[in-house]
Amino acid sequence: MRVFVTGASGFVGSAIVNDLLSAGHQVLGLVRSDKGAEQVKAAGADALLGDVDDLDVLKQGAEACDAVIHTAFNHDFSQYKANCEADRRVIEGMGEMLAGTGKPLVVTSGVGLLSYGRAVNEDDLPPSSDVIPRAASEEAAVAARAKGADTYIVRLPPSTHGKGDHGFVPMVINMDREKGESAYVGDGKNKWSAVHRTDAATLYRLIVEKKPEQKIFHAVAETGIPFRDIAQTIGQGLHLPVLSKSGDDVATHFGWFAHFAGLDCESSSEKTRATLGWEPKGPGLIEDVKEHYF
Repeated sequence: MRVFVTGASGFVGSAIVNDLLSAGHQVLGLVRSDKGAEQVKAAGADALLGDVDDLDVLKQGAEACDAVIHTAFNHDFSQYKANCEADRRVIEGMGEMLAGTGKPLVVTSGVGLLSYGRAVNEDDLPPSSDVIPRAASEEAAVAARAKGADTYIVRLPPSTHGKGDHGFVPMVINMDREKGESAYVGDGKNKWSAVHRTDAATLYRLIVEKKPEQKIFHAVAETGIPFRDIAQTIGQGLHLPVLSKSGDDVATHFGWFAHFAGLDCESSSEKTRATLGWEPKGPGLIEDVKEHYF
């Protein structure tokens, strides 16, 4: 199978490229720069240079391959809603290209869209994108499926971790280092689910290989880690005091990240494991942070 991967030089995308190649597949990776192209080629894949918002480039990649895995996303939170709507247009465009072809299109979302005071599962649906902008990606996938595209949704947890991570945990580490203390919100019992990037990559591959009836999957290895435990691990790594924050002090410490620091995002992947035979093998978040993040 030849698979078209967007964001192929990114943190998750590059792991997917490596996993696909290791399993004997061919890969065409979409990248934005010559440096990214060199990285993809060095891994053993073919590179397609272009912008994910260019539908002509996407059409070229999709037509040349048997499946599409879409991981590219602009994580500039200063224009978050605009980026989410851009992702909607990308998924809608690819959905139109792939409608009726039988080629699977796997898009990326997050379990953080679902916060219902319990462990959420693959059957749960997020609020509309009017409430949570990131839901635009799932809405686009559902709309594309209704028009004949074989779309799948992978929800990543708040921490998709591993060496080279530049996501939420490194952001918190940098905030704590700057403030001179490691913080959590309230009692710190709010939980983050997590997965190692290599395990997430395997899940994407299994979907395009098996093309199951189930359409929504949770790339969750650890159902929920109390944020206080994450804060304590960071405090130990940076040799900083670990403190609770409440009221205005939460925003003072975390700034725009305050919502995520207090997010309760416990999540199940029971149906995902049963359907795909997916068994995470990578290290847990706390172990990984201790070894690679300081």
